[in-house]
Amino acid sequence: MEDFIIIGGGIAGISAAARLAEHGSCRVLERETHLAYHSSGRSAALYEENYGSPSTIALAKAGRADWEDLLEGVLSPRGFMLLCLRGEDAQFEADRQHMDLVEISMAEATARVPILNTRDVLRAAYSTTAQDIDTDLMLQRFAKLLRSNGGVIETDQSVQAIKKIPGGWQVSCQQQTFAARQLINAAGAWGDEIAALAGLTPLGLTPMRRSVARLAAPGGHDPSAWPMLFGPGERWYAKADAGALIVSLAEETPCAPMDAWPHDMDLAEALARYQDYVTEEVTRPISSWAGLRTFAPDRNLVLGAAPQEESFIWAVGQGGYGFFTAPAASQLVADTALGQKPRLKPETVAQLSPARFMP
Repeated sequence: MEDFIIIGGGIAGISAAARLAEHGSCRVLERETHLAYHSSGRSAALYEENYGSPSTIALAKAGRADWEDLLEGVLSPRGFMLLCLRGEDAQFEADRQHMDLVEISMAEATARVPILNTRDVLRAAYSTTAQDIDTDLMLQRFAKLLRSNGGVIETDQSVQAIKKIPGGWQVSCQQQTFAARQLINAAGAWGDEIAALAGLTPLGLTPMRRSVARLAAPGGHDPSAWPMLFGPGERWYAKADAGALIVSLAEETPCAPMDAWPHDMDLAEALARYQDYVTEEVTRPISSWAGLRTFAPDRNLVLGAAPQEESFIWAVGQGGYGFFTAPAASQLVADTALGQKPRLKPETVAQLSPARFMP
């Protein structure tokens, strides 16, 4: 019997496993043939510590030291710009205040992004703190740490059954069975299914589809130094990506756990909204894809031991914030599994604990 089994090879599972492998035998079970296939492999890859709910922001700030040490070189400058059309002032101002953005002149905005439609875009706000995340490097950095401490990653291991046994858990996959004293559920969109297999009450997680289109660099410009662009209320966003531009409606369409695919109407609506803010005509997308962002009912992450069974630990509900919360979130999961006092403030731990869903 091993010490820890982690179900899920996305950033949540790999980062938690990397923390735990230093303290005991550790095995990650990933259903796909390679890591980060689903949500973690389809991230917009932005670090902005003032983005999200209060508990999400607390996690982002608590992990700051890891970005400078363990994850050195994973972040690079990007910037974040919020734009406002006529009639969007109320939402623009609410977003600006929530994310602590500084309003800038339209002359400064167009100096940063020359394709802005200054006839209709009347206001802009900016943050210098937003940074790109090299998601592959980050995942591999945690995987390397995991393996260097003796941890094992098993891919192509779809969990079929989970049984409570004396002293721990038995997890059965297609052809192999594993056992561990503690079970960490980092299964993303499949988190509730894993809980049900273990005989525990699901949380009511909701996977939500988001579609993304990749456009050729608009008008022959090089967008590599442009900030990420958002519409008020996050009605759309655009971001430089590998010499091109990715554009999304930022939609949240409830969806069953699956290998998600983009929907044409969502892509069309995203490009139409983006078009209102820029002068360059939108061209046919080079490619498109979709991913799932899974939320708990209150839209906070779920990190901690199940109230019904302390050896079952939740690490789900990242809702698109998985990468930039992973350093602190994985530490909280490890602290829980090891019986250590959490390094986060008690009120943040309570906001993240699965106990909040108990009647």
